[in-house]
Amino acid sequence: MGRNNERNIKKHNDKLHKAQNKVKQAEIARKEKLKEIIKKFNEDKAQE
Repeated sequence: MGRNNERNIKKHNDKLHKAQNKVKQAEIARKEKLKEIIKKFNEDKAQE
């Protein structure tokens, strides 16, 4: 039984892609929060 059989490769790739997606989702969430903060800041500036 080899170390690089299909099942192990698939398991590794799935784990890798899951981690990459997690990073990507965190980045998108940060950008969304930043947009909200900027929007609120601009609204506050406009009211003054």
